[in-house]
This record gives sequence, structure tokens and C-alpha cells, in this order.
Amino acid sequence: MKNYMVILPVSAMTICVGLPSGATAQVAVLEVIKAGVKKVIRAVDLKVQRLQNETIWLQNAQKVLENQLSKLKLTEIADWTEKQKDLYSEYYSSLWKVKSAITYYKRVKELTVKQVAIVDEYKWAIGLFQKDKHFSVDELDQMQKVYLGILEESVKNLDQVLLVVNSFKTQMSDAKRLEIINAAADKMEQNYTDLRKYNSGNISLSIQRSTSVDEVAKLKELYGVD
Repeated sequence: MKNYMVILPVSAMTICVGLPSGATAQVAVLEVIKAGVKKVIRAVDLKVQRLQNETIWLQNAQKVLENQLSKLKLTEIADWTEKQKDLYSEYYSSLWKVKSAITYYKRVKELTVKQVAIVDEYKWAIGLFQKDKHFSVDELDQMQKVYLGILEESVKNLDQVLLVVNSFKTQMSDAKRLEIINAAADKMEQNYTDLRKYNSGNISLSIQRSTSVDEVAKLKELYGVD
């Protein structure tokens, strides 16, 4: 699995002053990480909501567009005069450009669904791991660091998708839009795969630490493992 680096928001001045020692320090650092995770999730939620709103608008626009294209059926008109072509071709071309944008937004909608799945997978896993007696505070601390790294990467992916959204207001070729979307999709899929793989490894570790058959059965039921 890819390594996810996490840079904690601790300034040089804070380090000079010093953190609490022992268990108190451990709790303090863990709280910093938890706060970072919450902040990133809020950022993800806002970006996903923005993309969803854009998608809803374009879904409505698509209905209007399809009605217009159905009425025009310009490609079926065989006896166009040059004047008619000049009159309608620009409008017709504009409609197809909008239709192309809608196609991209359908892909964007798929990516937002994947991003929501990443956050849901994190919430599901950490909620169970924190209740699992087989994990120490140090291990839970490390889990949060890994989760924070994955979630921060996912925010970068969303930023790339938003770049495509904004590109319809500026100049960007279809090839470039497609390149950005595909790259973001690949990274999101990798984030999701890494997250599930990491969670699966932790679940297996918990089961290995079980001391009885009954305990194994309960854990498998808890985590939904066959």
C-alpha cells in the first residue's frame, strides 16, 4: 500500500516550549490528529456538496437541452439552404458543447459517489476499531495518522475535479479535461483500495489476537467478515 505522509500542525515555537510528557503527551498528539481528520472531512463534505449541486443543475439543463435537440433535429433536414445553416449552426453547435459538458458532469457525479464512499469507509472502520479491545492507544493513534493521510490525498483529488468544473468557464480542451478527470478517478480508486486494504489488515490483526472461538465469531460478525 502507498505510504501516506501526515504533517501535523505543530509549529517550531510550540516544539521549543515542549509538549506534555508521558500519557498526557500521547493524548494531546492524538487529539491534534483527530482535529485534523475532522477538518479534512469537513473540507471533503463541502467540496462534494458543491460538485453535487453542479451536477443537479446540469441534470435539469440536460432535460431542456434534449427537448431542444429533439425539436430541432437539424441533422435530419436535408434541404437546408446556406442561410439556414448559418442561422442555426452556431446555436446547434453551442447546444452540443453543453451536452459535452453534461457528459463530463456525469463522470464527476461518479467521482463524488466514490469520495463519499471513502469517507463512509473511514467512519465505519474507526468507529469499530476504537471499540475493539485488541488495539492499543498507540495503534489507534497510528491508524488516525494513516486515515488523515488518505483523506488529505482525497481532498487533492477533489480539487482536481473542481478544476474541471471551473474549466467550463475558462479555456481548456476536452482532451485536457478528460486527462484530469481520469487522473483524479485513478487516484480516488487507489485511495479507496488502500483504505479498504488497510482496514482489512487491521481486522485480520484483531481476529488473530482473539483468545477463543466465540470471540473470533463475534468479531467476524462485528466486522462483517465471512
